[in-house]
Amino acid sequence: MIPQIHKQGSHTLGLLYYLYGKGTHEEHVDPHLVASFDGMSPDPGRDATATKKDLGQLLDQPLHLLAADQRPDKHVWHCSVRAAPDDPILTDDQWADIARRIVAATGIDPRDGAGCRWAAVRHADDHIHIVATLVREDGRRPDHHRSGKRAQAEARLIEKELGLRQVAPGDGTAAQRPTSAERHKAERQGRERTAREELRETVRRAVSGARSDEEFFDRLAAAGLLIRKRAAPSGDLLGYKVALPDDLNKDGEPVFFPGARLAPDLSLPRIRERWSGDAGTDPTLRQEDTVRTGPGTPASARRRTASAAWQAVLIVERGDDAVAAAHIAAAGEVLDALAKTSAAHTRRELRDAATAFERASRSHVRAVRGHDRALRQAARDLVHGGPALGRGEDGATTAMAIDMLFFLIIAAAHWHARKGHAQQAEAAAQAAEHLRTAYQAAAAQPLGVLYQRGRRLSRPILQRQTVLLSETLPQLAEQILAEPGWYALAATIADAEAAGHDPAAILSDAAGRRELDTADSVSDVLVWRLRRTADLPADTSIRSENSTTRRRGSSTPRTANRPNSPSRHRSGEETSGKIR
Repeated sequence: MIPQIHKQGSHTLGLLYYLYGKGTHEEHVDPHLVASFDGMSPDPGRDATATKKDLGQLLDQPLHLLAADQRPDKHVWHCSVRAAPDDPILTDDQWADIARRIVAATGIDPRDGAGCRWAAVRHADDHIHIVATLVREDGRRPDHHRSGKRAQAEARLIEKELGLRQVAPGDGTAAQRPTSAERHKAERQGRERTAREELRETVRRAVSGARSDEEFFDRLAAAGLLIRKRAAPSGDLLGYKVALPDDLNKDGEPVFFPGARLAPDLSLPRIRERWSGDAGTDPTLRQEDTVRTGPGTPASARRRTASAAWQAVLIVERGDDAVAAAHIAAAGEVLDALAKTSAAHTRRELRDAATAFERASRSHVRAVRGHDRALRQAARDLVHGGPALGRGEDGATTAMAIDMLFFLIIAAAHWHARKGHAQQAEAAAQAAEHLRTAYQAAAAQPLGVLYQRGRRLSRPILQRQTVLLSETLPQLAEQILAEPGWYALAATIADAEAAGHDPAAILSDAAGRRELDTADSVSDVLVWRLRRTADLPADTSIRSENSTTRRRGSSTPRTANRPNSPSRHRSGEETSGKIR
């Protein structure tokens, strides 16, 4: 249940006309009064003898206790209370009780003293509107300071008592929700999202990996946004606002939104904090990540992203709070950049992951930027690497990057949970679920090829690797050997050994440096960790097909069509990847 305190107004009658009207999109159904300050107020919705003017005059009577020059300019208090979409439909009596509790909790009409006059109107199944006059019956002003937080606290109690969906408490760091007028406008225009939401995503993507004002504004312009900059008399740039070219007001003018109204961390000063620590090169970046795929390619960018995410997990788990907060914020930039540049079959889920994680990227723990340079560089590499194909090394390294990012997002969820950041922890968990789905799509083909290669290994090699696994990872060996992904891991161990690596050392390192409890398939996780650490190609389909051709004189059928492919396992579900 979400109570929302709207801006104070000066026209009670005008608000009543809206509440009792058909709505901007004829969405108001059966508008009627469910509760009021005295329980006897006229209801112009169901009483033919009552008018909106009668109700408005009744609510505004306390204003006349004050001299004209003492009356507040903005005397209309307006609060909407909305149930969750999956909550049961409440009765009028239940909504009446909710209204009385909200006005009592917020100080509009406390139970132990003089209160304001108010009325609660219901014109839909899932919400009510409360309108009140901000002058008490004794002529004094009500104590409604921090009424939004007080209403939220009362809503949490109501949810528990009525068995409704329990909303995580906020901390004031969330982006502003679209207004009902913005939502209805988007519906009329056939938009999937409101202008505010589209602008927020576009600005977020423009920030990802940017290093200067010029680069940031160039990206906004390239995305087709209208931009207005605010400068001081000295010429120094102070802020900006953006608009969609086709989002116009009633006068035919573009509707501009300042960055701070899109999200708290999208104001120009907060954006500049991101690149304030970007100078220089981060020494933790692995040079070998660009050797096999070449610098500046989508696959190279994804390998570097996997490396940066791998390093960031430990920092989020064990680092200083301010540094961890910086890495969590930068992880949001990486998700935005990955969603922007990935192939169509993963793009939607990655975009949804980035959108969900946006809420998790901010908290009251102020990030100290600069320590997150590796992740910001990864975001920059993804943007400059350009669009990735959904196949070959591009597709396989996308799976590798998603795999590493999954653990980083899970680490962020745990960090927020430890800090009591309920909304952020929930948002990170939602992002992780989208990453699960994206991973399945990205990993199916490359892991399928590795699976087939592992199945074709000779019996002595498989027996030797089974012994190696049992000796190196005794606590995990039984589980891994029972997983369909074991054959893909066996092929990877063989590749690492052929490349000159000590298989026991590299396997132990891959398993020991990060937790594996959240992995659905430990073997698949180890595949990507080994291939990244050993600088092995993420995609081996060409090698596999060529070797088969040499042995059999014919090409190998595609893995996805084979009955024993790892895309099917004991329950018949997809198993290509650690995430189901």
